[in-house]
Amino acid sequence: MSKTAFITGAASGIGLATARALYARGWTLAMADINTEALRQLTFDWDHARVTCYPLDVCNQAQFSHALTDFTARHNGQLNLLFNCAGILSIGRFEAISAERHQQIMNINVMGVINGCQAAFPFLKATPGALVVNMSSASATYGIPGLASYSASKFAVSGLTEALQLEWEKYDINVCDVMPPFVSTPMLNEQAESAPVLKRLGVHLNADDVAKAVVRQTESAKTHRTVSLHFGLLYQLGQLSPRSITRAMVRMLNR
Repeated sequence: MSKTAFITGAASGIGLATARALYARGWTLAMADINTEALRQLTFDWDHARVTCYPLDVCNQAQFSHALTDFTARHNGQLNLLFNCAGILSIGRFEAISAERHQQIMNINVMGVINGCQAAFPFLKATPGALVVNMSSASATYGIPGLASYSASKFAVSGLTEALQLEWEKYDINVCDVMPPFVSTPMLNEQAESAPVLKRLGVHLNADDVAKAVVRQTESAKTHRTVSLHFGLLYQLGQLSPRSITRAMVRMLNR
């Protein structure tokens, strides 16, 4: 029997790249996204015995529960992997972004992950060696100017990941995340504005690079898995250095 994965934000970017990577490895997938028409088109020639598409607003707990219940009912009530990938971003000065947009970022990026974990818990608990992978970011290491609420949302995801990793280990559920720096995806490429940090660091990753990191998590999970050698080294340095050094580095990059 193939392993099962439920992926949010699966119609584009990292979610789609991960779905393709797992599908190629024989997994059975639930691909969930608010854009169901895109999902249907993208999976038109896939084996529909192994792929089920679900309309999903991750902020809607009832919708999340319904999709997971339906999918797991087809697979003995079990779920090997929940990949909480859905997320949004707005680059710009904090005061120039509307309160409604800040709220939307927190709702999707944070409550979407919480809703997914809550809805999936009984099915993960029923599955030996189950795994949750949350989509975090390099911006969870220090608040990034121009991405203030996005950074805040990823700090929340990082904290939730750490807490659930400890809470759920007694159920044999591993909870982890992936932490890439800037990735060339529609979410980033369609931004109307940029940020000094983005201009200085550049974009050197694509969705497939992050998908490979997610696959590595399914093989050998680390609570926080960095993506890219450069950021991995910076992350390790940040763990050993005083917070003031990280702050100085971010300030320099923001000039």
